[in-house]
Amino acid sequence: MKNSKLNLVATSLVMSIFSIGAYAGSNEVDTVSDELIATQRLFLAANTIEEGFGPLSPRDIDKAGGANGRDFEAAPNYRDMNLCNIHIHGAAAHKGSEFTTYAGNGDGRGYGTGFLYSGTLTESELADVGIRIGKTEQGALTSGDTIEVHYVHNTAKVVPGPTLGACLSESIMNPQLRVEIQVCVQANDDSALDFIELTTFDNVDEKYQALNIASNTGDAVQYAGSTTGPSYNLKGSQWQVSWSVRAQVTKVNIKTVGQWLESNVFDKDRLHLVRNLIVNPDILSETGS
Repeated sequence: MKNSKLNLVATSLVMSIFSIGAYAGSNEVDTVSDELIATQRLFLAANTIEEGFGPLSPRDIDKAGGANGRDFEAAPNYRDMNLCNIHIHGAAAHKGSEFTTYAGNGDGRGYGTGFLYSGTLTESELADVGIRIGKTEQGALTSGDTIEVHYVHNTAKVVPGPTLGACLSESIMNPQLRVEIQVCVQANDDSALDFIELTTFDNVDEKYQALNIASNTGDAVQYAGSTTGPSYNLKGSQWQVSWSVRAQVTKVNIKTVGQWLESNVFDKDRLHLVRNLIVNPDILSETGS
């Protein structure tokens, strides 16, 4: 098994060098090849299967299957936990229901990939707002763009704050983690939901709570997974996370997203990148777990 694993990695390395070289050497190519994404998935399989990693994220929530049997106890309902962080990914990292349009392979490092709202917006909702939304070297949000909002919770006594470090506590080194997800589409519409209201939180009965997580966007798909982010495209994440992914997209006023990015307690002024979708059943859990 070790030899076959090494052969897999060696073959993947050759493919990766070839693909990356082709990408880096051409200014006309702004997305990596399907072969490079396949290579990244081969590396991920080689670095996780039979290495003891639990199920990974993100996934297609419309598909229930998964063969990773490393169970862990599901985290409590988010209302029984502390909100510790809110951040935004620049496209839906998960796929399913109303967000199934593939944005493309992107740059192979998390930018320009993910999934987009598969519905339609009106011409006025798609109109340019005339201001730059979000600070990033790789572009800014525009009307019609999709984002995935992560409300991160844990069982430790913590205070909401910048980075996922706010979710750690010296008192409890192994807190349970839960992420509530809402996928949103940006609309140039003052009557659309106010993102600042969607992310409002307060201390309720000695627990920090996000007060206005959408409650009308379908039943959340529950599954056991991990942390996300393109730094894990080639390796497994050791963190165990209970996920709740709402199936329907909600429209938000893009100008209020811009206002939130300009000033929030989480010190977020830009979007998080997107990890490759996990498609290998050997590193996925069954949904409902």
